[in-house]
Amino acid sequence: MISDDSIVALSSGRLPAGIAVIRISGPKTRFVVETIAGGMVRDRVATLRKLRADDGSLIDNGLVLFFPGPASFTGEDVAEFHVHGGRAVAGRILETIAGFDGVRHAEPGEFTRRAFLNGKLDLVETEALADLVNAETEAQRRFAVQNAEGAQSALYLGWRRRLIHARAMIEAEIDFSDEEDVPGSVSDTVWSNVRAMIDEISRHIDGFHAAEIIRDGFEVVILGAPNAGKSSLFNALARREAAIVTDEPGTTRDLLEVVLDLNGVRVRVTDTAGLREAPGKVEAIGIEKARAKAHTADLVLLLEDLTNPVAVGATPVNGPVLKIGSKVDLLKGDPTAGAYDATISTVEGTGLAELLAEIGARAAAAIGDAGDILPSRLRHVELLSETRRFLTSALSGQERGQELRAEELRLAADRLGRIVGAVDVEDLLDVIFSQFCIGK
Repeated sequence: MISDDSIVALSSGRLPAGIAVIRISGPKTRFVVETIAGGMVRDRVATLRKLRADDGSLIDNGLVLFFPGPASFTGEDVAEFHVHGGRAVAGRILETIAGFDGVRHAEPGEFTRRAFLNGKLDLVETEALADLVNAETEAQRRFAVQNAEGAQSALYLGWRRRLIHARAMIEAEIDFSDEEDVPGSVSDTVWSNVRAMIDEISRHIDGFHAAEIIRDGFEVVILGAPNAGKSSLFNALARREAAIVTDEPGTTRDLLEVVLDLNGVRVRVTDTAGLREAPGKVEAIGIEKARAKAHTADLVLLLEDLTNPVAVGATPVNGPVLKIGSKVDLLKGDPTAGAYDATISTVEGTGLAELLAEIGARAAAAIGDAGDILPSRLRHVELLSETRRFLTSALSGQERGQELRAEELRLAADRLGRIVGAVDVEDLLDVIFSQFCIGK
Protein backbone atom coordinates (compact mmCIF):
# COMPACT_ATOMS: atom_id res chain seq x y z
CA MET A 1 0.00 0.00 0.00
CA ILE A 2 1.62 3.28 -1.11
CA SER A 3 0.09 6.34 0.57
CA ASP A 4 -1.21 9.34 -1.36
CA ASP A 5 0.26 11.83 1.11
CA SER A 6 3.67 12.26 2.70
CA ILE A 7 4.39 12.60 6.41
CA VAL A 8 7.15 14.41 8.30
CA ALA A 9 8.24 14.43 11.94
CA LEU A 10 11.14 14.96 14.30
CA SER A 11 12.48 11.42 14.79
CA SER A 12 15.27 12.11 17.28
CA GLY A 13 15.10 12.94 20.98
CA ARG A 14 14.01 15.93 23.00
CA LEU A 15 15.35 19.31 21.90
CA PRO A 16 17.73 21.02 22.28
CA ALA A 17 20.24 18.33 21.34
CA GLY A 18 23.47 17.98 19.41
CA ILE A 19 21.69 16.67 16.31
CA ALA A 20 18.03 16.66 15.27
CA VAL A 21 16.82 14.09 12.75
CA ILE A 22 13.82 15.08 10.62
CA ARG A 23 12.26 12.18 8.73
CA ILE A 24 9.87 12.29 5.77
CA SER A 25 8.15 9.39 4.01
CA GLY A 26 5.84 9.25 1.01
CA PRO A 27 5.54 10.18 -2.67
CA LYS A 28 6.65 13.82 -2.18
CA THR A 29 9.93 12.84 -0.52
CA ARG A 30 12.14 13.12 -3.60
CA PHE A 31 10.68 16.54 -4.54
CA VAL A 32 11.21 17.83 -0.98
CA VAL A 33 14.85 16.74 -1.01
CA GLU A 34 15.50 18.27 -4.41
CA THR A 35 13.92 21.57 -3.36
CA ILE A 36 15.35 22.02 0.14
CA ALA A 37 18.80 20.53 -0.56
CA GLY A 38 19.21 22.24 -3.95
CA GLY A 39 19.24 19.00 -5.93
CA MET A 40 19.05 15.25 -5.52
CA VAL A 41 21.57 13.29 -3.44
CA ARG A 42 22.97 9.80 -4.00
CA ASP A 43 20.85 6.96 -2.64
CA ARG A 44 21.89 5.82 0.86
CA VAL A 45 24.86 8.18 1.04
CA ALA A 46 25.02 10.93 3.68
CA THR A 47 25.60 14.18 1.80
CA LEU A 48 26.37 17.60 3.29
CA ARG A 49 24.09 20.25 1.81
CA LYS A 50 22.91 23.80 2.47
CA LEU A 51 19.25 23.49 3.43
CA ARG A 52 17.07 26.38 2.33
CA ALA A 53 13.55 27.54 3.10
CA ASP A 54 10.92 28.23 0.45
CA ASP A 55 12.05 31.87 0.22
CA GLY A 56 15.62 30.77 -0.51
CA SER A 57 17.01 31.74 2.89
CA LEU A 58 19.53 29.41 4.52
CA ILE A 59 18.13 27.33 7.38
CA ASP A 60 21.18 25.24 8.24
CA ASN A 61 24.02 23.14 6.88
CA GLY A 62 23.15 19.50 7.40
CA LEU A 63 23.38 15.93 6.17
CA VAL A 64 20.76 14.53 3.82
CA LEU A 65 20.05 10.82 3.28
CA PHE A 66 17.61 9.39 0.75
CA PHE A 67 16.28 5.81 0.85
CA PRO A 68 14.23 4.92 -2.24
CA GLY A 69 11.25 2.63 -1.78
CA PRO A 70 10.51 -0.17 -1.49
CA ALA A 71 13.91 -0.84 0.13
CA SER A 72 13.29 1.54 3.04
CA PHE A 73 11.86 1.33 6.55
CA THR A 74 8.32 2.24 5.46
CA GLY A 75 8.50 0.72 1.97
CA GLU A 76 8.05 4.23 0.52
CA ASP A 77 10.63 6.85 -0.44
CA VAL A 78 12.16 8.03 2.84
CA ALA A 79 14.58 10.87 3.56
CA GLU A 80 16.31 12.15 6.68
CA PHE A 81 17.68 15.61 7.37
CA HIS A 82 20.36 15.66 10.09
CA VAL A 83 20.60 19.25 11.34
CA HIS A 84 21.81 21.09 14.42
CA GLY A 85 19.52 20.25 17.31
CA GLY A 86 18.23 23.67 18.31
CA ARG A 87 14.50 24.19 18.61
CA ALA A 88 14.50 27.03 16.08
CA VAL A 89 16.43 25.02 13.46
CA ALA A 90 14.30 21.91 13.80
CA GLY A 91 11.11 23.96 13.90
CA ARG A 92 12.02 25.84 10.72
CA ILE A 93 12.87 22.62 8.85
CA LEU A 94 9.59 21.02 9.94
CA GLU A 95 7.62 24.13 9.00
CA THR A 96 9.27 24.27 5.57
CA ILE A 97 8.68 20.58 4.77
CA ALA A 98 5.09 20.60 6.03
CA GLY A 99 4.46 23.63 3.81
CA PHE A 100 4.74 21.50 0.65
CA ASP A 101 1.46 20.40 -0.93
CA GLY A 102 0.72 16.80 -0.02
CA VAL A 103 2.96 16.80 3.07
CA ARG A 104 1.62 16.83 6.63
CA HIS A 105 2.88 16.22 10.15
CA ALA A 106 2.90 12.54 11.13
CA GLU A 107 0.66 11.06 13.80
CA PRO A 108 2.12 8.90 16.62
CA GLY A 109 3.50 5.65 15.20
CA GLU A 110 2.57 6.50 11.61
CA PHE A 111 5.98 5.68 10.11
CA THR A 112 5.86 2.22 11.69
CA ARG A 113 2.23 1.80 10.70
CA ARG A 114 3.16 2.40 7.06
CA ALA A 115 5.98 -0.15 7.42
CA PHE A 116 3.41 -2.69 8.66
CA LEU A 117 0.86 -1.92 5.94
CA ASN A 118 3.57 -2.19 3.29
CA GLY A 119 4.68 -5.60 4.55
CA LYS A 120 8.03 -4.47 5.99
CA LEU A 121 7.09 -5.65 9.50
CA ASP A 122 4.47 -7.93 10.97
CA LEU A 123 2.44 -6.96 14.04
CA VAL A 124 4.64 -8.78 16.56
CA GLU A 125 7.77 -7.17 15.14
CA THR A 126 6.00 -3.80 15.29
CA GLU A 127 5.20 -4.27 18.98
CA ALA A 128 8.79 -5.35 19.60
CA LEU A 129 10.02 -2.18 17.93
CA ALA A 130 7.95 -0.13 20.39
CA ASP A 131 9.51 -2.16 23.23
CA LEU A 132 12.98 -1.47 21.86
CA VAL A 133 12.35 2.28 21.77
CA ASN A 134 11.09 2.17 25.37
CA ALA A 135 13.72 -0.27 26.71
CA GLU A 136 15.42 0.96 29.90
CA THR A 137 17.36 -2.14 30.97
CA GLU A 138 19.62 -4.64 29.24
CA ALA A 139 17.08 -7.44 29.69
CA GLN A 140 14.38 -5.32 28.04
CA ARG A 141 16.73 -4.48 25.17
CA ARG A 142 17.67 -8.14 24.54
CA PHE A 143 14.03 -9.22 24.71
CA ALA A 144 12.91 -6.50 22.30
CA VAL A 145 15.76 -7.12 19.84
CA GLN A 146 15.04 -10.84 19.73
CA ASN A 147 11.37 -10.22 18.92
CA ALA A 148 12.12 -7.38 16.50
CA GLU A 149 14.38 -9.77 14.60
CA GLY A 150 11.41 -12.11 14.12
CA ALA A 151 12.02 -14.94 16.62
CA GLN A 152 8.53 -14.65 18.13
CA SER A 153 6.85 -14.28 14.73
CA ALA A 154 8.70 -17.31 13.39
CA LEU A 155 7.38 -19.43 16.28
CA TYR A 156 3.75 -18.38 15.73
CA LEU A 157 3.92 -18.67 11.95
CA GLY A 158 5.54 -22.10 12.32
CA TRP A 159 2.64 -23.29 14.44
CA ARG A 160 0.21 -21.79 11.94
CA ARG A 161 1.85 -23.60 9.02
CA ARG A 162 1.67 -26.88 10.92
CA LEU A 163 -2.04 -26.36 11.53
CA ILE A 164 -2.73 -25.45 7.91
CA HIS A 165 -0.91 -28.61 6.83
CA ALA A 166 -2.80 -30.71 9.39
CA ARG A 167 -6.12 -29.31 8.22
CA ALA A 168 -5.20 -29.97 4.57
CA MET A 169 -4.36 -33.60 5.36
CA ILE A 170 -7.61 -34.12 7.25
CA GLU A 171 -9.66 -32.59 4.44
CA ALA A 172 -7.74 -34.61 1.85
CA GLU A 173 -8.56 -37.77 3.75
CA ILE A 174 -12.24 -36.73 3.82
CA ASP A 175 -12.51 -35.81 0.13
CA PHE A 176 -10.04 -38.11 -1.59
CA SER A 177 -9.63 -41.13 0.63
CA ASP A 178 -9.90 -43.45 -2.40
CA GLU A 179 -7.02 -41.78 -4.27
CA GLU A 180 -3.62 -43.52 -4.26
CA ASP A 181 -1.57 -40.33 -3.68
CA VAL A 182 -3.42 -39.45 -0.45
CA PRO A 183 -1.91 -41.27 2.55
CA GLY A 184 -4.32 -43.64 4.17
CA SER A 185 -5.45 -42.87 7.69
CA VAL A 186 -3.41 -39.74 8.29
CA SER A 187 -5.48 -38.98 11.38
CA ASP A 188 -3.12 -40.62 13.85
CA THR A 189 -0.17 -38.54 12.68
CA VAL A 190 -2.20 -35.32 12.51
CA TRP A 191 -3.71 -35.61 15.97
CA SER A 192 -0.41 -36.64 17.49
CA ASN A 193 1.07 -33.43 16.08
CA VAL A 194 -1.86 -31.41 17.45
CA ARG A 195 -1.35 -32.94 20.90
CA ALA A 196 2.32 -31.98 20.81
CA MET A 197 1.41 -28.44 19.72
CA ILE A 198 -0.99 -28.03 22.64
CA ASP A 199 1.87 -28.86 25.00
CA GLU A 200 4.20 -26.42 23.21
CA ILE A 201 1.65 -23.60 23.36
CA SER A 202 0.94 -24.29 27.04
CA ARG A 203 4.62 -24.05 27.94
CA HIS A 204 4.89 -20.85 25.91
CA ILE A 205 1.90 -19.28 27.71
CA ASP A 206 3.46 -20.20 31.05
CA GLY A 207 6.39 -17.95 30.15
CA PHE A 208 4.23 -14.82 30.10
CA HIS A 209 4.98 -13.95 33.72
CA ALA A 210 8.70 -13.90 32.91
CA ALA A 211 7.95 -11.55 30.02
CA GLU A 212 5.93 -9.32 32.36
CA ILE A 213 8.90 -9.14 34.71
CA ILE A 214 11.20 -8.15 31.83
CA ARG A 215 8.81 -5.44 30.63
CA ASP A 216 7.30 -4.18 33.91
CA GLY A 217 9.85 -5.25 36.51
CA PHE A 218 10.48 -7.84 39.24
CA GLU A 219 8.21 -6.70 42.06
CA VAL A 220 9.69 -6.54 45.57
CA VAL A 221 7.53 -5.46 48.51
CA ILE A 222 8.88 -4.45 51.93
CA LEU A 223 6.63 -5.50 54.84
CA GLY A 224 6.98 -5.22 58.58
CA ALA A 225 5.65 -3.69 61.78
CA PRO A 226 5.80 0.10 62.29
CA ASN A 227 9.35 1.35 62.89
CA ALA A 228 10.89 -1.91 61.66
CA GLY A 229 13.12 0.10 59.34
CA LYS A 230 11.16 -0.36 56.11
CA SER A 231 11.44 3.22 54.89
CA SER A 232 15.12 3.38 55.87
CA LEU A 233 15.77 0.25 53.78
CA PHE A 234 13.67 1.70 50.96
CA ASN A 235 15.76 4.89 50.96
CA ALA A 236 18.99 2.90 51.11
CA LEU A 237 17.97 0.84 48.07
CA ALA A 238 16.81 3.97 46.23
CA ARG A 239 20.01 5.81 47.27
CA ARG A 240 17.97 8.92 48.03
CA GLU A 241 15.41 10.18 50.55
CA ALA A 242 12.40 8.76 48.77
CA ALA A 243 10.39 8.07 51.94
CA ILE A 244 9.96 10.08 55.16
CA VAL A 245 11.68 8.42 58.12
CA THR A 246 10.63 9.28 61.70
CA ASP A 247 10.32 7.53 65.06
CA GLU A 248 6.56 8.04 64.95
CA PRO A 249 4.64 4.82 64.10
CA GLY A 250 2.43 4.98 61.04
CA THR A 251 4.42 7.63 59.15
CA THR A 252 4.09 5.72 55.86
CA ARG A 253 0.41 5.67 54.88
CA ASP A 254 0.54 4.88 51.16
CA LEU A 255 2.61 2.77 48.77
CA LEU A 256 5.90 4.29 47.61
CA GLU A 257 7.79 2.79 44.68
CA VAL A 258 11.30 3.06 43.29
CA VAL A 259 12.71 1.36 40.18
CA LEU A 260 16.17 -0.24 40.23
CA ASP A 261 18.33 -1.71 37.49
CA LEU A 262 20.01 -4.78 38.96
CA ASN A 263 22.38 -6.49 36.52
CA GLY A 264 20.25 -5.37 33.58
CA VAL A 265 16.91 -6.43 35.11
CA ARG A 266 14.23 -3.91 36.05
CA VAL A 267 13.27 -4.27 39.73
CA ARG A 268 10.40 -2.36 41.38
CA VAL A 269 10.70 -1.96 45.16
CA THR A 270 7.62 -0.85 47.14
CA ASP A 271 7.59 0.59 50.66
CA THR A 272 4.39 -0.03 52.60
CA ALA A 273 2.55 1.02 55.72
CA GLY A 274 3.55 -0.75 58.95
CA LEU A 275 1.36 -3.73 59.81
CA ARG A 276 -0.25 -3.50 63.23
CA GLU A 277 -3.51 -4.08 65.07
CA ALA A 278 -6.03 -1.29 65.72
CA PRO A 279 -4.63 1.33 63.35
CA GLY A 280 -6.30 4.63 62.60
CA LYS A 281 -8.81 4.91 59.76
CA VAL A 282 -6.36 6.33 57.18
CA GLU A 283 -3.55 4.03 58.30
CA ALA A 284 -5.86 1.02 57.98
CA ILE A 285 -6.36 1.83 54.30
CA GLY A 286 -2.58 1.87 53.85
CA ILE A 287 -2.27 -1.48 55.60
CA GLU A 288 -4.87 -3.03 53.31
CA LYS A 289 -2.96 -1.72 50.29
CA ALA A 290 0.24 -3.21 51.73
CA ARG A 291 -1.31 -6.65 52.17
CA ALA A 292 -2.83 -6.55 48.65
CA LYS A 293 0.52 -5.53 47.16
CA ALA A 294 2.34 -8.30 49.00
CA HIS A 295 -0.16 -10.83 47.66
CA THR A 296 0.98 -10.21 44.05
CA ALA A 297 4.68 -9.58 44.74
CA ASP A 298 7.47 -11.66 43.22
CA LEU A 299 9.46 -11.31 46.45
CA VAL A 300 8.58 -10.02 49.94
CA LEU A 301 11.17 -8.58 52.31
CA LEU A 302 9.73 -9.13 55.80
CA LEU A 303 11.57 -6.82 58.21
CA GLU A 304 11.88 -7.14 61.97
CA ASP A 305 13.59 -4.66 64.27
CA LEU A 306 16.27 -6.75 66.05
CA THR A 307 16.08 -4.45 69.06
CA ASN A 308 12.33 -4.92 69.39
CA PRO A 309 11.00 -7.79 67.22
CA VAL A 310 7.26 -7.47 66.57
CA ALA A 311 5.41 -10.24 64.75
CA VAL A 312 2.97 -9.02 62.10
CA GLY A 313 0.89 -12.18 61.97
CA ALA A 314 -0.12 -14.05 58.83
CA THR A 315 0.44 -12.17 55.59
CA PRO A 316 -1.27 -13.04 52.28
CA VAL A 317 1.91 -13.79 50.34
CA ASN A 318 2.01 -16.06 47.30
CA GLY A 319 5.67 -15.63 46.40
CA PRO A 320 8.90 -16.24 48.32
CA VAL A 321 9.73 -14.32 51.51
CA LEU A 322 13.09 -13.17 52.85
CA LYS A 323 12.99 -12.59 56.60
CA ILE A 324 15.36 -9.74 57.39
CA GLY A 325 16.57 -8.44 60.75
CA SER A 326 17.13 -4.67 60.73
CA LYS A 327 19.18 -2.30 62.93
CA VAL A 328 21.92 -4.87 63.51
CA ASP A 329 24.29 -2.00 64.32
CA LEU A 330 22.46 -1.48 67.63
CA LEU A 331 23.25 -5.00 68.84
CA LYS A 332 26.43 -6.72 69.88
CA GLY A 333 27.37 -10.16 68.60
CA ASP A 334 25.30 -12.30 66.22
CA PRO A 335 21.60 -12.08 67.10
CA THR A 336 20.28 -14.21 64.28
CA ALA A 337 20.93 -17.76 65.35
CA GLY A 338 19.42 -18.85 62.04
CA ALA A 339 16.18 -16.91 62.61
CA TYR A 340 16.75 -14.53 59.67
CA ASP A 341 17.75 -14.89 56.05
CA ALA A 342 19.80 -11.69 56.36
CA THR A 343 20.62 -8.94 58.84
CA ILE A 344 21.16 -5.35 57.80
CA SER A 345 22.03 -1.90 59.04
CA THR A 346 20.98 1.05 56.92
CA VAL A 347 23.11 3.32 59.11
CA GLU A 348 26.38 1.44 58.55
CA GLY A 349 25.42 -0.22 55.27
CA THR A 350 25.89 -3.71 56.71
CA GLY A 351 24.34 -6.46 54.58
CA LEU A 352 22.87 -4.12 51.93
CA ALA A 353 25.20 -5.20 49.12
CA GLU A 354 24.46 -8.86 49.86
CA LEU A 355 20.71 -8.15 49.97
CA LEU A 356 20.84 -6.36 46.59
CA ALA A 357 22.84 -9.25 45.14
CA GLU A 358 20.21 -11.72 46.38
CA ILE A 359 17.34 -9.66 44.93
CA GLY A 360 19.20 -9.35 41.62
CA ALA A 361 19.85 -13.10 41.49
CA ARG A 362 16.18 -13.89 42.15
CA ALA A 363 15.07 -11.38 39.51
CA ALA A 364 17.45 -12.90 36.95
CA ALA A 365 16.20 -16.41 37.79
CA ALA A 366 12.58 -15.26 37.38
CA ILE A 367 13.10 -14.16 33.77
CA GLY A 368 14.92 -17.38 32.87
CA ASP A 369 17.21 -17.90 29.92
CA ALA A 370 17.76 -14.77 27.85
CA GLY A 371 17.28 -16.89 24.71
CA ASP A 372 13.77 -18.05 25.62
CA ILE A 373 10.99 -16.97 23.27
CA LEU A 374 8.19 -15.56 25.42
CA PRO A 375 4.77 -14.03 24.69
CA SER A 376 5.33 -10.30 25.05
CA ARG A 377 1.73 -9.01 25.22
CA LEU A 378 -1.47 -9.99 26.99
CA ARG A 379 -3.05 -9.87 23.52
CA HIS A 380 -0.76 -12.71 22.47
CA VAL A 381 -1.66 -14.78 25.52
CA GLU A 382 -5.39 -14.32 24.95
CA LEU A 383 -5.14 -15.43 21.31
CA LEU A 384 -2.81 -18.30 22.21
CA SER A 385 -5.31 -19.44 24.84
CA GLU A 386 -8.07 -19.40 22.23
CA THR A 387 -5.80 -21.37 19.89
CA ARG A 388 -5.22 -23.98 22.59
CA ARG A 389 -8.95 -24.15 23.34
CA PHE A 390 -9.81 -24.87 19.68
CA LEU A 391 -7.04 -27.47 19.42
CA THR A 392 -8.16 -29.19 22.61
CA SER A 393 -11.73 -29.27 21.35
CA ALA A 394 -10.61 -30.68 17.99
CA LEU A 395 -8.47 -33.31 19.66
CA SER A 396 -11.28 -34.56 21.90
CA GLY A 397 -14.07 -34.34 19.32
CA GLN A 398 -13.86 -37.76 17.65
CA GLU A 399 -17.62 -38.22 17.82
CA ARG A 400 -18.30 -34.97 15.90
CA GLY A 401 -16.71 -36.03 12.65
CA GLN A 402 -13.61 -34.93 10.79
CA GLU A 403 -15.31 -31.98 9.08
CA LEU A 404 -16.02 -30.14 12.35
CA ARG A 405 -12.61 -31.03 13.74
CA ALA A 406 -10.96 -29.60 10.62
CA GLU A 407 -12.96 -26.40 11.10
CA GLU A 408 -11.60 -26.07 14.64
CA LEU A 409 -8.09 -26.42 13.23
CA ARG A 410 -8.92 -23.54 10.89
CA LEU A 411 -10.13 -21.40 13.78
CA ALA A 412 -6.96 -22.20 15.74
CA ALA A 413 -4.77 -21.20 12.78
CA ASP A 414 -6.82 -18.03 12.40
CA ARG A 415 -6.03 -17.01 16.01
CA LEU A 416 -2.32 -17.48 15.41
CA GLY A 417 -2.59 -15.39 12.26
CA ARG A 418 -4.19 -12.58 14.24
CA ILE A 419 -1.18 -12.40 16.55
CA VAL A 420 1.22 -11.52 13.72
CA GLY A 421 -1.36 -9.48 11.81
CA ALA A 422 -1.88 -11.91 8.96
CA VAL A 423 -5.68 -11.81 9.31
CA ASP A 424 -8.40 -9.54 10.72
CA VAL A 425 -6.49 -7.02 12.83
CA GLU A 426 -7.75 -3.69 11.48
CA ASP A 427 -9.54 -2.87 14.74
CA LEU A 428 -6.27 -3.23 16.68
CA LEU A 429 -4.10 -0.93 14.60
CA ASP A 430 -5.16 2.41 16.08
CA VAL A 431 -4.59 1.10 19.61
CA ILE A 432 -1.17 -0.38 18.86
CA PHE A 433 0.32 2.49 16.88
CA SER A 434 -1.03 5.20 19.18
CA GLN A 435 1.47 3.96 21.78
CA PHE A 436 4.43 4.99 19.61
CA CYS A 437 6.14 8.36 19.84
CA ILE A 438 5.67 10.80 16.98
CA GLY A 439 8.46 10.30 14.43
CA LYS A 440 8.46 6.53 14.83
